Amino acid sequence: MPQELRLEAVGRRYGIRGPWVLRHVHLRAAAGTLTRIEGANGTGKSTLLRLLARVDAPTEGRVTGRPRTAYVPERFPPALPFTALGYLTHLGTVHGLTRAAAERAAGDRLDRFGASAYARTPMSRLSKGSSQKVAVAQALLAEPDLLILDEAWTGLDAEARAELERAVAERVAAGAAVVFVDHDPRRLTDAADAVYTVRDGGLHRRTGEPAAAPDGPHTAIEVRGPAPLPPEALRLATATEETAHRTHRLAVPASHSDVVLRTLLTADPPYHVVSVRPADREGRR
Repeated sequence: MPQELRLEAVGRRYGIRGPWVLRHVHLRAAAGTLTRIEGANGTGKSTLLRLLARVDAPTEGRVTGRPRTAYVPERFPPALPFTALGYLTHLGTVHGLTRAAAERAAGDRLDRFGASAYARTPMSRLSKGSSQKVAVAQALLAEPDLLILDEAWTGLDAEARAELERAVAERVAAGAAVVFVDHDPRRLTDAADAVYTVRDGGLHRRTGEPAAAPDGPHTAIEVRGPAPLPPEALRLATATEETAHRTHRLAVPASHSDVVLRTLLTADPPYHVVSVRPADREGRR
């Protein structure tokens, strides 16, 4: 089970004697959860994420737990002395892969985000959007247990934004914790297990709203295979039913259907997909 990370009564100042940015913050990043952080500009959202990523240390309090962590900062430094592929390959070797395996993994991540065309372009020559794709790719390279995203969707094209949402769903389904900030108030709000607002130096959890599954388009998936279904698939399903002859029916948000299908098809043994069709939240046509 991946380690969880906790901020316990954490405070952070501007400088040694400056005013407090955050004070008495408590936050738990539990395995298999998605947490959205909101707040006005300048309230301390990025400071909070840097504390989670251990880029900054708290002025008071403590951060406990050491999950394998990946971080996409608000501003990714593009002028690194690498090509895009070379940078990701280097990181892969740091994570313990052989150079050949690291280069394959790097190429796969760039291809996934539509960045293969400039794999061998020096990072200093990449556009803001292209550099952001590399930033996202480097965070996903190590399949982290804690993924921290600070405005990671900014600068991405529509296809890459959708791909990042799928990648987030995959990490959560695999048991990782994901904590993110995004300027779009609709970004993954319905999928989040918790939503917090940073204001007045504190962290406030949104209450009074049920943690319901998304109300948007759903997909009905029917598969044949052993019971129980993989936990990753069960987590993302809004309804399940087991029928005769080892057949299972799931209703999942359409945005997560690719993740669920990939989970089922790569299970050991793999599930046989009988049908995939549009449906409501209960799986009805």
